[in-house]
Amino acid sequence: MDRNDSLPRYSETTQESRAETCRFIEELLNKQYPLVKPVVTPRFALSCTGALLGQLGAIAKKNNLHIQSHISENPEEVKLVKELFPEAESYTDVYHRHNLLTDKTVMAHGCYLTDQELDLFHETGAALSHCPNSNISLRSGVLNVRNVLRHKVKLGLGTDVAGGYSSSMLDTMRRTLDVSKILGTLDPDYHSLTMEEVFRLATLGGSQALSMDQQIGNFEVGKDFDALRVNVKVPDGPSTFSSILLEKFLNLGDDRNIVEVFVAGRKVVPFSDPSNLAVQSHLSQ
Repeated sequence: MDRNDSLPRYSETTQESRAETCRFIEELLNKQYPLVKPVVTPRFALSCTGALLGQLGAIAKKNNLHIQSHISENPEEVKLVKELFPEAESYTDVYHRHNLLTDKTVMAHGCYLTDQELDLFHETGAALSHCPNSNISLRSGVLNVRNVLRHKVKLGLGTDVAGGYSSSMLDTMRRTLDVSKILGTLDPDYHSLTMEEVFRLATLGGSQALSMDQQIGNFEVGKDFDALRVNVKVPDGPSTFSSILLEKFLNLGDDRNIVEVFVAGRKVVPFSDPSNLAVQSHLSQ
């Protein structure tokens, strides 16, 4: 960010930002990590000049990188962005004008996007990350997930810590259901999301939002094996009461129920394999 920063030490000049962003991208890409990629991140339009946004859009395009930022989280933010970018038709158009709305873009929140803005998301292939815990905690807004999906916009789930208070995807799924039920309470014609729909948003929906659904997101043959092995009756674990195992875990489970984690076919939890321990140690350094 290069303007409207509350903490000056976080601010950069446009030139500093370009130099450091390019350095970081080059260094990380040279390491050729199979599962770690750089992401271009303008904090959000409110704290970036048009020059910086355009520069970051060009860098992302040149290196074919993912882009992440925030959009339309609260009404005051939307109003201020309009004042800062009077030439833009909307908040979404600000990003679009600076080549930051692509099929590799994920924007958090989107609570106050208009139908026209959602159409632009669909046309460009950009995605939204629904962050209900953060939205509730900050009292910033409520995302109408049904309307987003109606516009055929890619949608995954996010945490937005520390706007939200939990980094758990289980919590995010529960809060997503809560928000949807609130909307259904306020509007009898609104059909609240089901547990199955929310589970899909947390898995395949996230991979679609990242334009990685050809590689990850479900158990189709040929995709990476990303999986959790869950024990709903783990000793000293949370109490569960449901005839449906998946519903038990999603509603009542926590990390104690997750006994194994696989990433791209490799078991990374527990760290019983010495080679896994070496990877863990290397990444922590």
